[in-house]
Amino acid sequence: MLKLVGLLTVFSLIFVSCDSDDGPAPKLDSEVIKELKKGVMKGKLTENFTLDPSKVYNLTGSFIVESGVTFIIPAGTKIKADKGGTDVYLAVLKGGKIKVNGTASKPVVMSSASAEPGDWGGLTICGKATTTAGVDATAEVGGFIYGGTDDADNSGSVSYLVIKGTGAQINSESQYNGVSLYAVGSGTTFDHIAIINGADDGIEFFGGTATASQLYLENNEDDSVDWTEGWSGKITDTYISHTIAGFSTAFEGDKINNNPQFVNLTAISTVGGKALQFKKESGATITNIFLSGYDKNIDMKDGGPLENVKIDGETASTTATYAEGTKVDISAWSWREASL
Repeated sequence: MLKLVGLLTVFSLIFVSCDSDDGPAPKLDSEVIKELKKGVMKGKLTENFTLDPSKVYNLTGSFIVESGVTFIIPAGTKIKADKGGTDVYLAVLKGGKIKVNGTASKPVVMSSASAEPGDWGGLTICGKATTTAGVDATAEVGGFIYGGTDDADNSGSVSYLVIKGTGAQINSESQYNGVSLYAVGSGTTFDHIAIINGADDGIEFFGGTATASQLYLENNEDDSVDWTEGWSGKITDTYISHTIAGFSTAFEGDKINNNPQFVNLTAISTVGGKALQFKKESGATITNIFLSGYDKNIDMKDGGPLENVKIDGETASTTATYAEGTKVDISAWSWREASL
């Protein structure tokens, strides 16, 4: 009997020992992850995360994807931004990645509830590509660090995104754009993006080599497409619509000319205004352009060389109408009407 009790005691100790050696305790969720699981976006994301497309996420402050982290937004996801001005935005830091995986039937939507210009700060992505601002430059929005030497840098991908109500005012000279790309490299892909009702630029390239296709830009109050700091990428298939007076331009290039390329550009205004403006030495190569309704089609604002602007193989003309090109088919953006 004593032997049996002894054996039972030994077995009990073995089982207790095994039960207490199940490895490390489960990792506890950070506060940012806890909030995301409740449908609230704010704070700094320090680990990979994928949103749940069945939820509407409330962007209540700054949401920052840190370096080394991948943030995935599945098709059909909706992000409702508070009307919080410059305190509400989504940013991907240098070395981080965002993957917006929208589709034509299920685009991703980022918008304030009313989609009014200036409601929130939009989407900013920072990369490691070259820019005339140098390595580790400081962005005008958020003070983010950007720029490097890797022109093939990959900050992720953005497909079928509708973004509305951006352009929050930073100061008298600066606002957030709908999408701001700081030294983003050519390894990043952008396609099928609609940027609507922004108080500043629709999309702006600060250096880098990023390319994009299928851009729809409607009633952005400053420039629909803007670039500076030596951006040298390419955009294919762009449709710009102006139905509200007081905007700046459809296109604006600034500073040095690294000859970005545009293929299939359509810009239509019902309220006049300027179409293409080039500052300093800026220029571009444009193939197949259709302009309609603007008071001025080509504006070399600072007297830069007109030879830097090539349209359909020839030096641009300040008197040409550019109304003979083939229009980009607006039906390609039927999904642009998606809302929260």
